[in-house]
Amino acid sequence: MFKEIRNKYLRYTLIGGYAIIIFICAVEINFLWLFGYSPTSRDISMPAQHVASELYTADSVLIGRYFKEDRSPVPYDSISPNVTNALIATEDIRFFQHHGVDFRAVFSSLLSTAQGDRRGASTITQQLAKNLYRTRYDQAEGLLGSIPGIGLVINKFKEWMTAYKLESKYSKESIITMYLNTVSFSNNAYGIKTVAKRYFNKQPSELTAAEAAVLIGMLKGTTLYNPVRNPDRSVERRNIVLSQMQKAGFLSAEAYQEARATPLRLSFGTEEEAAREDSYLRAAVEKWLEAWCAENGYDIYEDGLKIYTTIDSRMQRHAEETVAEQMKTLQRRLENAWQGEIPWRNSNGEVIDGFLENLASRTSYYRQLDERYKGNKDSIFHYLNQPKTMQVFTWDGPREVQYSSMDSLAHYAMMLNAGMMSMDPYNGEIKVWVGGINHQYYQYDHVFQAKRQAGSTFKPFAYLAALEAGMSPCDKYVDKAVRITYTEKGEEKVWEPKNADWVFSGRDMSLRWAMGKSVNSITAQITEEVGWDKVVDAAKRSGITSPLASVPSVSLGSNDVSVFEMVNAYATFMNKGRRVDPILVSRIVAMDGRTVATFKPRDTQVISEEVAWLMTYMLRGSMEEPEGTSQALWEWDLWKDNNQIGGKTGTSSDYVDGWYMGVTKDLVTGVWVGCDERSIHFKNSQTGEGSRTALPIFGKYMEKLYRDNALGYTYGPFPEAGVPINRQYNCPSPRIIHRDSTQTDSISPLQLPDSPVLEEPLDMEELKRQLDGSRQITSVGKTKGGVTAWYRPARNG
Repeated sequence: MFKEIRNKYLRYTLIGGYAIIIFICAVEINFLWLFGYSPTSRDISMPAQHVASELYTADSVLIGRYFKEDRSPVPYDSISPNVTNALIATEDIRFFQHHGVDFRAVFSSLLSTAQGDRRGASTITQQLAKNLYRTRYDQAEGLLGSIPGIGLVINKFKEWMTAYKLESKYSKESIITMYLNTVSFSNNAYGIKTVAKRYFNKQPSELTAAEAAVLIGMLKGTTLYNPVRNPDRSVERRNIVLSQMQKAGFLSAEAYQEARATPLRLSFGTEEEAAREDSYLRAAVEKWLEAWCAENGYDIYEDGLKIYTTIDSRMQRHAEETVAEQMKTLQRRLENAWQGEIPWRNSNGEVIDGFLENLASRTSYYRQLDERYKGNKDSIFHYLNQPKTMQVFTWDGPREVQYSSMDSLAHYAMMLNAGMMSMDPYNGEIKVWVGGINHQYYQYDHVFQAKRQAGSTFKPFAYLAALEAGMSPCDKYVDKAVRITYTEKGEEKVWEPKNADWVFSGRDMSLRWAMGKSVNSITAQITEEVGWDKVVDAAKRSGITSPLASVPSVSLGSNDVSVFEMVNAYATFMNKGRRVDPILVSRIVAMDGRTVATFKPRDTQVISEEVAWLMTYMLRGSMEEPEGTSQALWEWDLWKDNNQIGGKTGTSSDYVDGWYMGVTKDLVTGVWVGCDERSIHFKNSQTGEGSRTALPIFGKYMEKLYRDNALGYTYGPFPEAGVPINRQYNCPSPRIIHRDSTQTDSISPLQLPDSPVLEEPLDMEELKRQLDGSRQITSVGKTKGGVTAWYRPARNG
């Protein structure tokens, strides 16, 4: 067809035009997979920017981010003109004159290159095409891409075509905004907002000419001109950018000189920490949203979501501070208890042989050495025992030490850890989540992942089963030795539980008194009477989801459960018997501002309202009954305005786990304390009981909440029963007679003369009135000479 055109110039022009069209079509459709991927019209319309998702508390405090590329986009009017002027002056002075490709710059670049002076000719739009669609990555190359020279030409041609597509779709302002939001500044910092915050702790709109010149200057070499690593080169490059801005007319001579004379003042922002550091809460939310993201097609690492949690940042701060304060004290206590001794022991108190070696064998580092040394244990442990300089976590801050890997394992195995969760029992919102002492060193979450023996904090489920069987808080049992024969997996077994003090008092005790004092023998008796299957059922309905072995000891917390489950289950008592599914995320907002998900709690009536109220009354017994296990809480400023607190301490065998479950009219809080390695623990009840490890965390935490008026948590009694209570429940235990004393010790004993006083009912409200607010009872108990009441002067508000 071309032969019919007699004018050879026209003929060659048409041939060339057709060839170009065919080439463009071949590139566009990736003919025979020769040319690789090219962005489609749909890609141009919806460019993927891989935007970081942000994690917020309920009170809108940014606490973390999820990203593969750390970027937070901002609109054009939120970027200082200094930034756009610096970019145009140095990268593309004719940006507003061309249509994506600047052929004048191309020819100028070719001429300069021929003369030995290599210059780039890529426009800002071409660079955006390269950033957005990764045109020079292996995944975008076709079969011809591996041929030297040809691959470069094809990639450049695809960038030209993509630049033209972008220019036809978007305004110049949109293009320069997309570029500034996607360009890499190294160290996984993408976009002007992230880098402005990182180096100058400013929003992009606040950047001065000198600061903008530093950041734009980095684009020529993000490492070479990094202001932290190479401050002198950064200033030198900044001044070149400022000079270009003056030449382009963006800066006056005076402004140029002033900016050039400005020192390099870096001010590192907190966003870098929020974006880069992991946390227990950040990891918990990611796990929480895993199924939702899969079902709804979102990627929290790329889709720029705003995720709002139910966490209150102020409460979280109070909780974290309290845990740190108490754990520092407890760690010192544990180390003092084992000073000069090897702490990893079995239940008989014998040192466990090969304990550290077994720990080492479970590490990824050991597996690497095992592969390197072909399984030769002598070589592996020779290497692991070589000392080297390292930094270890301590409560006095990171400490540089000369430790071997085995020394390091011993150090971290000896560290106590903690888990704490606080929840609104009525709407299921989780207000506090403290997964451990330091996420950098201990990634394992002790709220949701860790499961430990609950000890006596599990006893309320036995009493719940008793109430559901028709008993009342006033029903009495004798504190006596118990022997239970049962069958487990076809084998007959005998269980003979002992009380914590190894003493059976022989007293008649009400269910409320027995639960408040945490009497094992009476708990075992009611478990035998109602059946341990019923106890398991009561716990499961309340919110325990872990497997529970149905054996008599289930009531004493022999099974492993999580803090999360225990808080959920105790919340059922406070919520009138309705089990509510806890929620950690309240809503999710997409990058365009649309709310794409809201999360509301689901609740189910699992206990009758009457029994639930009786359970809250029973939980108050640990404060109000004689020798109640929560009475150490008198130490804190928690008792104004007729405030009521219920709770339960828990301690597993050998003082491995310390628990406290606390309930107020507004919150349910669970605290666990212990070493991750169960073979390391306290030696005795004076140091290791839950009342001495976990309870103080609850007490200090609640004191801080009540004193923080901005939170709105107030003192006050539990809610009144909303239904008729048809069982007897107000049956005061044997009473303590108070007499005045002028003793001034912080904790003072009152010896009351004779056991007959035990026959009188104990009315804690009446006793408080007698004390007239001047003293606080901390504990009471029967002694050989009568009754001893321990009290302290009341603390001022």
